[in-house]
Amino acid sequence: MADPHLLSLRKDQAAGLRELVRRRAASGVTLAVTSGKGGVGKSNVAVNLSICLAVKGLRVTLVDADMGLANADLLMDLHPRYTLSHVLSGVRTIEDICTEGPGGMRFVPGGSGLDRLANLSELERQSLIAQLQKLETSTDIVVLDCGAGISRNVTSFALAADQVLVVTTPQPTAVTDAYAIIKSLRREKCAAGMGLFVNMAHSRAEARATYERIAGVCQRFLNYSVADRGYMLHDSRVELAVRNRCPFVIRYPGSNASACIAAIADQLARTVLARAPRGGFFKRVVGLFV
Repeated sequence: MADPHLLSLRKDQAAGLRELVRRRAASGVTLAVTSGKGGVGKSNVAVNLSICLAVKGLRVTLVDADMGLANADLLMDLHPRYTLSHVLSGVRTIEDICTEGPGGMRFVPGGSGLDRLANLSELERQSLIAQLQKLETSTDIVVLDCGAGISRNVTSFALAADQVLVVTTPQPTAVTDAYAIIKSLRREKCAAGMGLFVNMAHSRAEARATYERIAGVCQRFLNYSVADRGYMLHDSRVELAVRNRCPFVIRYPGSNASACIAAIADQLARTVLARAPRGGFFKRVVGLFV
């Protein structure tokens, strides 16, 4: 499924990034992609970002952790037979449900009913965690496509991640909700580095203004400096790609949207991999659900 144009995307940096990986500990870094509200393109960002990271030579695993509303498989036109719900029920292992995604990444499909994750018995919890931990030893970056909002199902994964990417748009409601999730995570003493990604901006100036608006409020009221993780320009080809169930970095590699995602992939690959992980991600999740 790999596109020759996609495979050549920033390929000259692959050797350097692989060297960074070799210097790291055995467990990979976990990046939680979330948003304050739905409809801001969070899953699209997570999918296409994962592909760009994978074609750089990094071992990437994308986990659809949007509890009950999993749809990353649709964006890639994948048809998984089994999902995380089958792991929860004990009929399949994590290896059974992993499937190869575009660009050579691994994909762990989500499913309906995953709100059970917050209400498992101790035996069920330990069984699931034991399965999920297997991802870390063979992955450089685990990208979690989390849900939107500030429910416990969302914040628990973000709190345990090494990095959090908050996706927003310039719309006032999206800006307000992006601040809300950052505020919520700060109140819960989030140790992960949080960054903001402005999607569907009509210009670089609008994206910058949106970031500065949120960053300014975070600095003033939370005494927190949220990182600028870039932006993606509004591009009609993104919607066309979604309709065709093909990631836009593959279908339209020369688009403005693809260039923007490539830029954040460059940034994240270096800043995330240069940062030491805080131990096993899924081990940290256990305590958050207790």
